[in-house]
Parts: sequence; structure tokens; C-alpha cells
Amino acid sequence: MAKYSQEFKHKVVQAYLSGIGGYITVSQHFSVRHSLVEKWVEKYQKHGLDGLAVQSSKTAFSIEFKINAVQMILEGMSFQEARRQLNLSDPSLLSRWFQQYQEHGIDGLKPKLKGRPKYMLNPSKENQDKTPNELLEELEYLRAENAYLKKLRALRLEQEAKETAEQQKARLISGLRHSYKLKYLLRASNMARSTYFYHEHRLNFDDKYSDLKQQIKAIYHQHKGRYGYRRITLALRNMGMKINHKCVRRLMQIMSLKSRVRRAKYRSYKGQVGKIANNVLQRSFHADRPNQKWATDVTEFNVGGEKLYLSPIIDLFNGEIIAYQTKRRQQYDLVKDMLDKALNKLTSKDEVVLHSDQGWQYQMYRYQQQLKQCGITQSMSRKGNCLDNAVIESFFGILKSECFYRKKFNSVEELEKTVKEYIHYYNHDRLKVKLKGLSPVEYRIQSLKKCN
Repeated sequence: MAKYSQEFKHKVVQAYLSGIGGYITVSQHFSVRHSLVEKWVEKYQKHGLDGLAVQSSKTAFSIEFKINAVQMILEGMSFQEARRQLNLSDPSLLSRWFQQYQEHGIDGLKPKLKGRPKYMLNPSKENQDKTPNELLEELEYLRAENAYLKKLRALRLEQEAKETAEQQKARLISGLRHSYKLKYLLRASNMARSTYFYHEHRLNFDDKYSDLKQQIKAIYHQHKGRYGYRRITLALRNMGMKINHKCVRRLMQIMSLKSRVRRAKYRSYKGQVGKIANNVLQRSFHADRPNQKWATDVTEFNVGGEKLYLSPIIDLFNGEIIAYQTKRRQQYDLVKDMLDKALNKLTSKDEVVLHSDQGWQYQMYRYQQQLKQCGITQSMSRKGNCLDNAVIESFFGILKSECFYRKKFNSVEELEKTVKEYIHYYNHDRLKVKLKGLSPVEYRIQSLKKCN
């Protein structure tokens, strides 16, 4: 592939950002592939001018940079996405670092020392100065080293990939301690004494909690990786087990089980197109009873260029999605149909505050009139302040991290079906810490029983 200078790349990016045309138009103007233009623009937007710098094949990367890169892969990010975020031009670097980490642990990412080892400079002279006892001790060490290396080669053929190099070394040393002195085995494995005893303790810890680890893994996969250590602790306690959340967190770290993180949301604000309501809610997200405070918003999904919009209403009493609507286009009917479903669940005694952002749908006269006719008080967030509607924002983050980002969808129809299944799961099965380990529906039913 031809090498392009940083100045040339910057010129292409500036041409695109100036609005003279799309990727294809700019690529034809500068006689480069449109995929390169797209990549340069993305790098410039993420890393600035440094993202366009030409990297040499001999660029030295720090051990911290390599560890961070490997950690991104271990957390489930693809090699291509990690390479884009780290601004790496060589596609083989990440795979090489990951392979080195799997084979040798963090030691495999450390830079190699130049020159020959000191013991190879003049071995004959070194041995001539040794006493008979020192030579016998060296022979005993070589035997221990030979046994260790044989076991290491055999273990790597059958060992699970998730076990680190240091864990492998500790397991081997524990198996050979009855035949060889510990100091020789530590020397052969190049492992510190404190490091060995640390991993030996962890190995014993693993055996002690082997049954508990299987239960944690079963709960984690049952909920498709959506549960972190807090909810898994609640699920175990609901099964009658007395367990501390710190123990669950430590075991999950050992098994590399981690819940997904959230990403940014779609925003529907398009300026003032109607009447802006006052912020009646004022971030008072606590509700004493169902149907007292509601919150709503719209979020967007993108599958292969096709979009799906979701408009739900959440009850601030228990975090339950009481009504929702999905559509392929961002039209007013999306909000109207959702609101009609929610209003059917109200009784004449209910006095509701419905909070939203300043999206164009909620400024429309028809929407505001429908709320007024039903006796619902409208409330809106302040402009550009997402924290005023934090509850529904939080739900969108959970929905996307636990449902949308965990699976590759082939069609909008498949996504729509999955979203509906997830909302049912969220209402009826997903435990919430602040609801005393109950799902939203279970908490509502339990609270109604106490009132009666």
C-alpha cells in the first residue's frame, strides 16, 4: 500500500470537512480509495493531527500501552475496532501482542534485552572457578529445570487458553515440589518466590470455591452477560446462599466475567418548535406509589443502515416499563401510540407527572393537549441537561449494553423482536439492587399487597 504523508492526509481530511462532497467525491479528487478517506477522517476526529501521523514499523510502544491494548481484546472488543481506537497502522501488531500475552503473560509484552546473556559470554571460564559442591548444585538445578520444561511443554498442549503464564508456572512448580527444591524450580521458571506463593494461594482458593464458581457462571450466562457482581450476589442470596459481594466480585475477576459497558444515546432535540414546559420534576426521581411519576424519551438503533426507534414510558416508582412503541421512522405516531397504551392503565384516582426532554415530539400541540385532557402534568428537562431525565437515560444505557451491543443483528425485524423480549425480561425477571433484589413487577405486586 502506498505511503501518504501526514500533510497529504490532513489536506484530504480538511477537504472532506469543508463540505465539498462525500467520501467518494473527495477520493476521486485526490485519486485515493474512498475507504482511506473515511479512515483518515475517523482518525482525525478521534486523535486529531496525531491520528494522521505515519507510523514506522520500528515504533517502540510502552509496556503500559501493550497491556491496555490486550485488555481491550480480553473485554470483547474486536481486533479491528481496538486497532482503530489505538490508532495502529500495522494490522498484525495487536494479534502479535495478544499471542505473546497468551503464551508468556505480561512478561511476553516486555521489550527484549539486546545482546547475549552474561552467562553465555565465557561459560568455560565461569565453570572453572566453581567448587565441586557448586557444580553438584548446578547439576541439581539443571535436572529441576529439565523436568520443569518438559512439564511446561506438555501442559501447554492441553491447558485452557484463559490461564495465564504465571498461573501455569505456579501449577507446575506445585506439582514438582516433592521431587526438587523450590529454589531451583523458581530459578528455572524465572518466578519470584512471593509471586509463586500468591498464585498457589489463588489455586487453592479456586478449588475451595469451585462449586460456587460454576453457579456464578451459570447465572452469568443465563442472563447473557447482563449481570454484574451485585446482581449475581442477589441471585445467589435468593437461592438461599449466604455470600458476600466481594467474594463474588473476586471470583468473577478470576473467571474474566464482566458485564457490558454502556455507550452514547440518540438525541431528538431539534430546537424550539413549540411550547417548552417547566421542569416540574426537578430531579426528584423518588415516587411513593405506582403511576405517580413517569419519564419518557426516544432512542435510536441502527442495523445495516436501517433504523429502529423505541419510545417507552418508565414508572419512577419501580423502574417498570409500563408502555412502549417501536417504529421504523421518527414520526409523531411513535409517541402517540405509546401514550395511548400508557393512559389505558390509569385510574381516575391517579395524578401523574410525565417528564421528558425538549424533543420536538413533546413540544407538539397535539401531545400537550392529550396530556391536559387526561389531567397529566407535563414536565421537561432543561436544555442540554440529560441528568434531568437520568432514569430513562439509564434504562437506554442498560438496554443497549445488555441487549443491542451483545449480538449482531441481521435485520430490523430480528432486533425489534429481541427488544420486545428484553423489555419483558427487564420488567419480570431482571433483579434490581435498589428494589431489594426483586424485579420491577415483583416489587410493584409486593408493595400493593402491603397497601391492601
